[in-house]
Amino acid sequence: MYLEVSNTMDYHVALYIRLSKEDESEGPSQSVQNQESLLREFVQQHRLSVYDTYVDDGWSGTSFDRPSFQRMIADIEAKKVNMVITKDLSRLGRDYILTGHYMERYFPEHRVRYISLLDGIDTGVDSTANDITPFRAIMNDMYAKDISKKIKSVKRDKQRKGQFIGGKPVYGYKMHPTEKNKIVIDEEVAPVVRRIFALALSGMSCRKIATTLNKEGIPTPATYCGWKVGTPGPYTGLWSSERISEMLKNETYIGNMVQGRSVKISYKSKKCLKQDPANWVIVEGTHEPLVDAETFQKVQLLVNSRKHTRSRTYDFLLKGLIFCHECGYPLAVLNRKNARGEDVLYFVCRTYQRFTKAGVCTCHSIKEKTVTDAVIRKVREVCRAYLDPDELLPMAQEAVEHAQKQSSLETELQAIQARINSLTANLDRMYTDRLNGLLPEEDFQRIFGRVKLEREQLEEKRQALEFQKKSPVRSEDRARELVQRFIETAGESRELLVSLIERVELTEDKEVIIKFRFAQLDEASQNSQGIAPFETA
Repeated sequence: MYLEVSNTMDYHVALYIRLSKEDESEGPSQSVQNQESLLREFVQQHRLSVYDTYVDDGWSGTSFDRPSFQRMIADIEAKKVNMVITKDLSRLGRDYILTGHYMERYFPEHRVRYISLLDGIDTGVDSTANDITPFRAIMNDMYAKDISKKIKSVKRDKQRKGQFIGGKPVYGYKMHPTEKNKIVIDEEVAPVVRRIFALALSGMSCRKIATTLNKEGIPTPATYCGWKVGTPGPYTGLWSSERISEMLKNETYIGNMVQGRSVKISYKSKKCLKQDPANWVIVEGTHEPLVDAETFQKVQLLVNSRKHTRSRTYDFLLKGLIFCHECGYPLAVLNRKNARGEDVLYFVCRTYQRFTKAGVCTCHSIKEKTVTDAVIRKVREVCRAYLDPDELLPMAQEAVEHAQKQSSLETELQAIQARINSLTANLDRMYTDRLNGLLPEEDFQRIFGRVKLEREQLEEKRQALEFQKKSPVRSEDRARELVQRFIETAGESRELLVSLIERVELTEDKEVIIKFRFAQLDEASQNSQGIAPFETA
């Protein structure tokens, strides 16, 4: 260590210390105290002024999202620190990409001098040690990768042996007070789990069970464990049908250890990917069951029998665009029969649908057609206010001329006449089959009516084309007709709606709020009359 520092009064030093759990196995030389002692000795020798000491104890070097490191970065941004000293490069980090980012870009851009004592790295001077820094960073990264593989192998081995290696056991269990990697029944909430299975066995749906628990004010698993929610929403602190369904399918409650449901993407990332159930690690009989196997199997049959009862989906114009104004969640759509037995779609708030008894939101029930028609009228109104037909006319004329080149009137007439002749021949054959007794009277009347109607429609179209052939419509008039038709039908096209509208919100008072994607359309919408509230459907 032959590092020299001149102009010591110009520097405000940050001493950075990091120790991960893996580093503890390498011996006492890596301890926090020894690192700090080494760094303090250096700054005293060079009479440097220490602004603060930053210690991340128990944090991996593969991630730079460490509390003390981020605090040091904040002090650098505030210009309180302009020199960072570590024992060696691996203390700064073991991810060679991010380590290189801080050394090669971040520190120089913020005029921060970085010193690694044992590696002889000093970004304040030209040195051969600095030249091989990238290779040192790669070696540290390889070390972290090797450690990660070893840890993963050990954890996988423990999973196969039925040892619990997660953070917190599932709801209804807790860690054994004396034995490591073993879970026992949590008697405080075990009755709730048994009751959930009993209610399911009685035929109660998952949604009804969740509603019952919410009505009785029973804390959810997250609330019971004290888990903090980053962004609380309307569902926070409430039981849901999804949570109940997940519990009812969990084999942990019959004494089997279920692990490996998700795996980390890599040793550098905290993100996890859900695994297929076939890849889960399940070990039978590792702990005391909360529910007997017979009850569990009967519940599985009941749950699976309902799997397809709500699988039907409905297509409607505002799908994916309409939301509840109060809670912000998408509206659900329900199918109900009217007095005449016809299917009618209704919008309803999904939050209200899931947590009816909790009073989180209101129903917002209204006919889908009522809202859709109102939105279409509003879009047409805005288009009329914003679109200038004279500006659209040249584009329409070009389209008409292109269409005229692609198809001829004579060809279309020949095709229609050929279809009429074919339908006439079919009618003759059907009449012959009826006389010969091959076609029942009821079927003849049904098919005859349908074919005759199609032939009449084609005849009307043929006559219109014949008239157009004798007195052709000017392309300019045809273009004006197209422009007018576009403005009149604006809003009926799903593609156009998605392009123009960002979201549609329905308020508790049945008022429709449209948010356009373009500021110009929003202004045109505000200048025109809004959509008044509807009566309750």
